[in-house]
Amino acid sequence: MSIVNCVGYAGGERVGDVALEDVSEFLERPEGFVWIGLHEPDEKLLRQAQAEFGLHDLAVEDAHSAHQRPKLEEYGDSLFVVLRTAKADADRRRIAFGETHVFVGPRYVVTVRHGASMSYGEVRARCETSPQHLRQGPGFVLYAIMDFIVDHYFPIVDSLEEELASLEDELFDGAHRGKEVAQRIYRLKSQMLVLKRAVSPLVEVCNRLERFDQALILPETRLYFRDVYDHVIRINESADNMRELLASALEANLALVSVRQNEVMKRLAAGAAMVAMPTLIAGVYGMNFEVMPELHWAFGYPLSIVLMVGSVGYLYYRFRKASWL
Repeated sequence: MSIVNCVGYAGGERVGDVALEDVSEFLERPEGFVWIGLHEPDEKLLRQAQAEFGLHDLAVEDAHSAHQRPKLEEYGDSLFVVLRTAKADADRRRIAFGETHVFVGPRYVVTVRHGASMSYGEVRARCETSPQHLRQGPGFVLYAIMDFIVDHYFPIVDSLEEELASLEDELFDGAHRGKEVAQRIYRLKSQMLVLKRAVSPLVEVCNRLERFDQALILPETRLYFRDVYDHVIRINESADNMRELLASALEANLALVSVRQNEVMKRLAAGAAMVAMPTLIAGVYGMNFEVMPELHWAFGYPLSIVLMVGSVGYLYYRFRKASWL
């Protein structure tokens, strides 16, 4: 079940399915190539594919262990390309990343998928409907796979930008919750960091493929890699911009939390001051001294009440004017 498809092509046309053990016999033909897709194969299957296609030991080891960064390596007349795939869940709250390892030789293309990844059946169907392009050989298949993977980054970037815009709106509304917003910012930053690690190395990979001086990549095929390169640059720039906005959003969130804390402290201080004035007056006249000027005065009690209410009213007016209340 690890072998998704194994198909032979000649002259840009599909010849038919080829069993893995018959690949060597098919490749004895003067033209054509084999495109085989593997999904999380075990070591035994990979070694069998290595024997049929003559894959390099180091590349096979990387394809089996996975967990590789995107890269392009050259082994003689063949290429080994590692790509990171991305797939959002149903509600686009989480992004799952996987890997695709592509072995490209003069007569073969071997794709090894690990983790979250879409089937490349759509890529195969698209290539088969375009024989004039498929005649360019394995190099064009490599472009089609890379273009498919990179194009699936755009919806993910769009969803992250939408979430960032929603977060910014929530950041400055009246019901701002510092802790929840900070958690969302950190979650977005972690997803953005993984996306950046997946996309950033592709700039160099596409740049090398566009200028690759090898018969495996035909001159007319290199033009298509330029289109992938442009898409990668756009995604990489969007990721950088969003990382900067997230950093600014985190700083703004911390600043708003500090501002709200200061507002609370000012209200508490104003309230304490308004309570302190009547407390002071009541404390003075509540002392148990026998000789006090207003102690036996008929208007002493009403005057003290007026002083209390007046002082509180005056402080309230000043604090309101200073926007402390």
